[in-house]
Amino acid sequence: MTQHLADRTRPTSEARAPRPTPESGAAPRPPEWWRDAVIYQVYPRSFADGNGDGMGDLAGIRSRLPHLARLGVDAVWLSPFYASPQADAGYDVADYRAIDPMFGDLHDADALIRDAHDLGLRIIVDLVPNHSSDRHEWFQRALREGPGSPLRDRYHFRPGRGSGGELPPNDWESIFGGPAWTRLPEPDGEWYLHLFAPEQPDFNWENPAVRDEFRSVLRFWLDMGVDGFRIDVAHGLVKAPGLPDMGHAGQLRLLGTQVLPFFDQDGVHEIYRAWRQILDEYPNQRIGVAEAWTPNESRTALYVRPDELHQAFNFHYLNTPWDAAELRRVIDSSLDSMRPVGAPTTWVLSNHDVVRHRTRLGGGLARARAATLLMLALPGSAYVYQGEELGLPEVTDLPDEARQDPAFFRRGSGGDGQDGQDGLRDGCRVPIPWTRDGASFGFGGGAGWLPQPAGWGELSVQAQEGDPDSTLELYRSALAVRREQAALGAGDGVEWLEAPEGVLAFRRRGADGSAVLVVANTTEAPVELPAGCAGARLLLASGPCRADGPLPADTTAWWQG
Repeated sequence: MTQHLADRTRPTSEARAPRPTPESGAAPRPPEWWRDAVIYQVYPRSFADGNGDGMGDLAGIRSRLPHLARLGVDAVWLSPFYASPQADAGYDVADYRAIDPMFGDLHDADALIRDAHDLGLRIIVDLVPNHSSDRHEWFQRALREGPGSPLRDRYHFRPGRGSGGELPPNDWESIFGGPAWTRLPEPDGEWYLHLFAPEQPDFNWENPAVRDEFRSVLRFWLDMGVDGFRIDVAHGLVKAPGLPDMGHAGQLRLLGTQVLPFFDQDGVHEIYRAWRQILDEYPNQRIGVAEAWTPNESRTALYVRPDELHQAFNFHYLNTPWDAAELRRVIDSSLDSMRPVGAPTTWVLSNHDVVRHRTRLGGGLARARAATLLMLALPGSAYVYQGEELGLPEVTDLPDEARQDPAFFRRGSGGDGQDGQDGLRDGCRVPIPWTRDGASFGFGGGAGWLPQPAGWGELSVQAQEGDPDSTLELYRSALAVRREQAALGAGDGVEWLEAPEGVLAFRRRGADGSAVLVVANTTEAPVELPAGCAGARLLLASGPCRADGPLPADTTAWWQG
């Protein structure tokens, strides 16, 4: 592979036409695509298997790109595919410039990026800067050279406490359970920090070599033609000076909001200001997306100030129950926090770390569909996790011997299964079904790396294709309407309307004078429609619904006007 993609112009096919803009005498600026983008997360292990070995790969993803283009998304975010021992499903990176052989090679990555661009899709890749694999060349050299080596300053090596150094340097805990420190055997005896698995030592971002290395990694992939980066643990790179104790007990929670000495330190923002300068060097609006767990929405907004990153995941919304009052509160606070920094709010219901929202929200498929239509009507950018367009539920009955989540082996199989860090994340990572039949329902040539439920075929793309009542066709319709309606997508506010208890009703207005009315019934009984729906044209509903009401339980509908 010798040709880079950095200077290519992203083609726009007729099917991917940009949202209409008001006429103007001056030539319009290119729209900032990321402000209202719908971004589809691909978990490479579980999307499509191109060589029949039971593991998803880049060739498989490439073969299924037409599905994503037809679905109507704007960009595809790929979870890690780098060279890795796979101690944490690729989030333990041994080489940031190489593809793990289980997924293919750099030629496959180049072909995938080319094909995506030809289909009008952008590609966002995962970047894992908080920690590397313990097999990374830097860490291996630091081990070999021993205490006192300058290489050890690229990570957090410390002597232990106690008379013989037998105690960890502080009381920090791993997100995956147990202490966040592992001691090396004597005669070395030093401890190293890992906020996740022991195979994932944390980088020391105070070291200039670490900063230089990641600026180089950014340019490597930007030169390959990627359109942006999802930054894993973006809040974790900088630790409080002196690595002070937490001072309290209690297991940390994935997607938590605790104030901690190793998360959400102000020093991370200097890093992202430097990265933004690199992103802005490249054409066609390359972006950075922060996975930042923060105590509140205002802290999240700091990551997307005009000179930092472009988007940050809105985990506060993801964690909100299916309750009208709670949803309205989080929607308002999310929009209010992003408005001062001029950044779009993001909305997400499912990802590779949490129980799929069809299961998590209770209420089954009807509620999941209603939640989706509500999310897609909110101002800003939306994220869709692979398989949710098929209405896939969480797989809750995986046998213990099939599980591969590292947290499962550290904490056992207990817990409530709600936040992913209890070792039950495999349930949302089961390979998705493409066909009604076959050993892996079209995922690949044989059985997948995690077992699929027996009835998976009836939820497949093949089974739902062309069925107007299917979840797949609902997603296709919703994304098409969202693109057609200037009142949906980008924006920073909603106009709330009077509605019965348990019902959300709001109006979105477009720059062209159009309006869309959105009503979501979170209750378990039908409700009368707000007055504004009278005589309005029904655009789309998440379930059976008459234009003149009442609105059924667990249903969201969009009206023109």
